[in-house]
Amino acid sequence: MKREVLAIAGWIIGIQGALGAGGHLWGEQPWGLIHQYRELSLPAYVVLLVVGAAMAGVGELAGKRRKY
Repeated sequence: MKREVLAIAGWIIGIQGALGAGGHLWGEQPWGLIHQYRELSLPAYVVLLVVGAAMAGVGELAGKRRKY
């Protein structure tokens, strides 16, 4: 159960990081929900993307490992 929550949280964090970075690169302001609460820089959004991808990867691999 904990690994599934980790994977879901990782996906959400990674998507928000990707949206924020994409908005910085190709738009006038970041996209997603995080910019409504905090103003972050482009490197911070990239860190969110990487951390979210790592969390999602660990959660997904742990879930697959448990099935076998």
